[in-house]
Order: sequence, then structure tokens, then C-alpha cells
Amino acid sequence: MVVPPAPQPPKRRRRGLRIALLVILVLLLAGGGIAGWWAYTHRSDPVPDGTPAQPSPVAVKPVIEPVSPNAPVPTAAGVRAQLTQPTKDAALGEFTGQVSDPTTGRVLWKLGADEARTPASNAKILTAAAVLLTLPHDKTITTRVVLGNDGQAIIVGAGDPTLATAGEDEQTFYTDPARIADLAEQIRKSGREVTSVAYAVPGFEGPSMDRTWDKRDVAGGDIAPLSSLMVDAGRRDPLDEYSPRTDDSAAEAGRALADALGVHSEVEEVDAPSSAQTIASVESAPLVIRVGDMMRFSDNVLAEMLSVELAEATGREPSLSGGVDAVLAALSKAGFDVDDVTLRDTSGLSYGDKVPAAVLDRVMSATVSGDNSPKLRSLLDTLPVAGGSGTLADRFDPKDNAGAGWVRAKTGTLTGVTSLTGVVQTVDGRVLSFALMSGGTSPEDARPAIDQVAGALRECGCRG
Repeated sequence: MVVPPAPQPPKRRRRGLRIALLVILVLLLAGGGIAGWWAYTHRSDPVPDGTPAQPSPVAVKPVIEPVSPNAPVPTAAGVRAQLTQPTKDAALGEFTGQVSDPTTGRVLWKLGADEARTPASNAKILTAAAVLLTLPHDKTITTRVVLGNDGQAIIVGAGDPTLATAGEDEQTFYTDPARIADLAEQIRKSGREVTSVAYAVPGFEGPSMDRTWDKRDVAGGDIAPLSSLMVDAGRRDPLDEYSPRTDDSAAEAGRALADALGVHSEVEEVDAPSSAQTIASVESAPLVIRVGDMMRFSDNVLAEMLSVELAEATGREPSLSGGVDAVLAALSKAGFDVDDVTLRDTSGLSYGDKVPAAVLDRVMSATVSGDNSPKLRSLLDTLPVAGGSGTLADRFDPKDNAGAGWVRAKTGTLTGVTSLTGVVQTVDGRVLSFALMSGGTSPEDARPAIDQVAGALRECGCRG
């Protein structure tokens, strides 16, 4: 059988190819011509004789400068006029608040400010202030491992919920935390043979959960049963802020140490012998760092454990109720009137907490000026920036709120409760403190409304 030759492509295809190459050549030549014409018409003229040399680029050194103490002083009448319109928003519901000038100490505006209201997470402002006023800012917490009988390594809790399960080079949720991996490495280097792992939880008394808390919040990621030994504040996913929490963080810490040591045995709770030798220890981040994490993340577990730390340091029972007593006592000792404050916890998770806006504003004002300011000043650094960071990152849209970038505040949210306490620099360069509390409406509606009140303060010359 004879196979016919394959058909040849039509001649016009080769002709088309030649035309295409010609077009490309013309374009390349044209491009060169255009480039030459551009170089000719945009050539630099010679610099005339005697022209000074071009100055060197200016070296920019960014610095943070304090606001001027001589900035124009706002008046109460001016602030009242500025807030008249935004405070009429029905989305604010039952609304109370106070605005002050920290430099003069004068209250410039108030609305029901002495009425004790549910503060939600604004209660953390009281906790942070009490801790910073009382304890050394560089204070750390030491978590130890001691050697028990028959080669048993016992990890002993000391009240640090930020202890991390992450490996030495792995990311952690909290800032510079102590690590289980570091304890394991020290144990290996000690040469001690570990046959089993246990855990001990001294130094925490009473219930691990307040009875006003909703137990569903454990699975919801808002709280965990408290203990002197915790890892990752009880988060099942250590890097997820809203991760469900474990209901037995102390046992999780023991298992994490056993895994790090490669010890495969049951982990049990024991009492650490008082004479047991310490074979490893790690330090938490300094107090001021832990307070910062608590405020930025609005971390309920960290808030509660900071108050327990305060209670133990001031000779009170290391418990939830002891923490509440310690916070109120520290604030009272510093000169704050807390007679109308009722706290069930120190995180603001309970609806049983009742705090007047006036108290929140006075504490915030003291961070800026006054006798307590040196100890409280670091609290300002922990406040989220409107439209920029933390819990305010997605609020204060700069398109319709002048407070973006100028308001720094702690948020508070529960069902039917929205609060905002912080500071703002006005257009005249004056720093004002404020506490705003809304109730009875959905936070989705109340947040934009309360943000507009704070934003209005940014635009406040308020000298009239």
C-alpha cells in the first residue's frame, strides 16, 4: 500500500510569518527612534557657572515628641457642645460617660458618670492599674521542675499562664514567654534520668471558675479553669486567640513536658516534696510585658492570674476572690475612690461587675498626669490604636471618623454592653481622657456610635 505524502501547509502561512517578522523589525526600529527622540528632547542643559552644588539629602530621624503642656485649654462648655450631636444616637442605648483634662484634673463633661454599670473588659483597666501601682514592673514568675522519687520529674506551677508549649524557635502567642522546651533541655543537660512526669499545683485556692461565668465560654475560647500551672493560657491551639480552651491545663502542662522529654508514661498530679531538688527552671516575661499582652489581647485568663499574683504578693489568699480584694485595695491605697465599684472578677467577664464611668476615667487620667502617672504611664502603650491595632484595628474608619490614629482606648464587649475608655489628642494638641459606657443595645450597633463620640473629641478645640 502506498502512503500519500503529508499535505503541505498553504504558502500564505509562510508569507504571514514574513509579514509578522517585518512588523516586529519596524516596531524595534521605531522604538529606537522614539528612544532617541526622547533622549534628545529631554537632554539636560549644562549647569551655569557659579551654580551652588546640589545639597545633600536631608537625614530624617523620627522621634516621638511629648505634647505641649501649653496647648490651648478646652472648656466644659466647648466639650459639651462638641458632644451634643453624637451622644444623641439611639444606638448608644443607656449611655453614661465622663471626659477629663488630665493636665488640669478638671472634669469637662459627664453624663450619669457616677452610676455603676457593667464595664465588660474595661474592668481590665482597673486590674492593670492595680498591678502596676503595686508590683515591681520587672517582676517575673519562676516555673520549676523538681526531682521526685524514682526519677519522677515534677513540674511545679507558680501562676504563669503564658508558659508556652512551642519549641525553642517556634512562634508563640504571648511575648517572650517561658517555654516547656527550655525546661526539657535543662533536664537533659543535667544528666538526670527521668522515668516519669507529674505535675503539682500549689499556690492557687478556691474555685477555678467564678459561678457567674458561663461554662460554655471555655469551649468558646473566652476563659479556662484557672490553676497555678497552665500552658498557653489553656488554648488548645496555642496561636489562635479565640481557640477553645482545655478544662485541665495543668495536666496539659505535664503531658507537654513528658512529650518534650520523650517519656511515655501516665502523667499524674502529686504534691511536690518541699525538699525536692530543682533540676530546671524558667522565667516568665517581666510584669509590664505580661500586663501589655493582657490589655492588647483583652486576655481574660491573664487578667485573672495577674490579680491572683497581686493577691499573693500582698498577703491575701491566692484565689479569684483574693484577686478582686487585692485590686480594689491597691486602687484605694493609691487614692482612687472605689466605694461604688463591685467586682466579681478582674477580667470583666462577669455581668456582676459594676463600675462607674467616673472611676474608669479617673484611672485613665492618672496615666497621663498626677502622682501615680510614673507607675501607670506604661499602661498607655498597651492601649489599642483606633483604626490601627489590637481590638480597635477594624474600627474608626478614617473616611468617617477623625479619631482614627488619634484615639487609644481599651474596648469592652458583652451581649448588650459596649464600653470604651482611653485617651485622645485633640486638634489643638491637648490630651483628654474619657470613659464611655453603653448598654441595652447590640454591640454591632453601639460600637460605631460610641466610636463617633470618641472621634468627636479628636476634633475638639472646645475653647468656646
